[in-house]
Amino acid sequence: MDVLTTAEMEHADRLTVAAGTPGFALMLRAGQAVAEAAMDLVEQGAILVVAGRGNNGGDGFVAATELVARGRSVSVILLCDRDTLQGDAALAARGWKGPVLPCRTEAIGAPALIIDALFGAGLNRAVKGDPRDLIEAINASGAPVLSVDLPSGVNGTTGAVMGVAVRATETITFFRRKPGHLLLPGRVHCGRVRLADIGIEAGVLDEIRPATFENVPQLWRGAFPVPSVDGHKYARGHAIVVSGELASTGAARLAARGALRAGAGLVTLASPRNALAVNASALTAVMVRAVDTTTEFADWLADKRLNACAIGPGAGVGRRTREFVLAALTAKRGVVLDADALTSFADAPDRLFEAIGPGIGSQVVLTPHEGEFPRLFSDMSNKHPLRSKLERVRAAAERSGAVVLLKGPDTAVASPDGRAAISANAPPWLATAGAGDVLTGMIAGLLAQGVPAFEAACMGTWMHGEAGSEAGPGLIAEDLPEVLPAVLRRLYDGFGIAY
Repeated sequence: MDVLTTAEMEHADRLTVAAGTPGFALMLRAGQAVAEAAMDLVEQGAILVVAGRGNNGGDGFVAATELVARGRSVSVILLCDRDTLQGDAALAARGWKGPVLPCRTEAIGAPALIIDALFGAGLNRAVKGDPRDLIEAINASGAPVLSVDLPSGVNGTTGAVMGVAVRATETITFFRRKPGHLLLPGRVHCGRVRLADIGIEAGVLDEIRPATFENVPQLWRGAFPVPSVDGHKYARGHAIVVSGELASTGAARLAARGALRAGAGLVTLASPRNALAVNASALTAVMVRAVDTTTEFADWLADKRLNACAIGPGAGVGRRTREFVLAALTAKRGVVLDADALTSFADAPDRLFEAIGPGIGSQVVLTPHEGEFPRLFSDMSNKHPLRSKLERVRAAAERSGAVVLLKGPDTAVASPDGRAAISANAPPWLATAGAGDVLTGMIAGLLAQGVPAFEAACMGTWMHGEAGSEAGPGLIAEDLPEVLPAVLRRLYDGFGIAY
């Protein structure tokens, strides 16, 4: 589940070499793993290796040599003059006894497979000239592509496409994934990702101490809430969801249902009196309470049993929502702020951040999508190709003092303490009205059960993605809470928990 930046992966290599493993030995193992992957992808036919000048190209030369030894027909195109190669890449090239084709797009031909070994993960400038022409020709060839480490043209730390990038059928990487394998648009270019062991010991992570992870159950297993056989509903927490006015109550009801299905023992919808009948008639297990004013809300929150609150879905933008948010933060409850709650502070984000303050942020989750994010963090543009989603969400968590969940097909979650997780399990049909409201409720339901904010945000996001896959094509937001029992059963099975 550890995810390493390009710099961290280079550190892992250096530690391994310092411990006595030659760098060329790592290259040999990497190239052999590439050859194995190529054999799996195509059983017959010619294979073309397109190699660059760095260690990525060296991996390609090793793979070419290994494939020929296994009886495959292999050709190599080299981006630079062979005698300009240095270090381990030069050693690998010397092991290749076949011809090296000229660096021309017409040399690509019609192979059964192309091995893309042009650039490594550290690419941080726009691809131009001959490399760009080669990448475009690879994409136009129609042949399946196996990319080494990352598709050439993708930045490994940010996932950005540096002008143009290979569209791979499969990508083979080594030791640990990089952010570029998980963040968009890089993830789309990777195809399937295969992780190969090349002899780097996991112990190097003790020194590197990575703070980025793939959002998978192993990340938060220790915080997963399991009801006790002798427990009761009050032990599982009581979540509040704030509803808006009469014409916009559906989003809050979706959130409330999500909180209940995620395991909160009780859920109550705080409803304006003019919407009370509508909300009450549409809810059964979720309770409804008339709450109009901030004073009523604050007085109600004096009950310590009310331990989590979700504000935003359909709450309305304006003074009432701002005051409700400040009341919930003052009461020091677990709080999830989404949608209208975030937009209500667009003209004064610092007021929100000051209210979160030290000691409260550990139980506060902000859940903006890309449209809402700049309303609170206007200077954190997503336009710069090297300013990744991961960097922006980390900076937002540090500034706000809260856990920040930046939604999307590559949802990223960051804590003020620097930890971050990237999700890669969201199916495309989650892009439907109300799906985010259900996620807000799910996180509130997990907070109600005592799950810390970072783990609750990660857990809720993963379960949300799995629920989308469980419901399948054609899902609507109402389906998501109803398939959560199947997702929870799989988690229980995976964790070895009896039920």
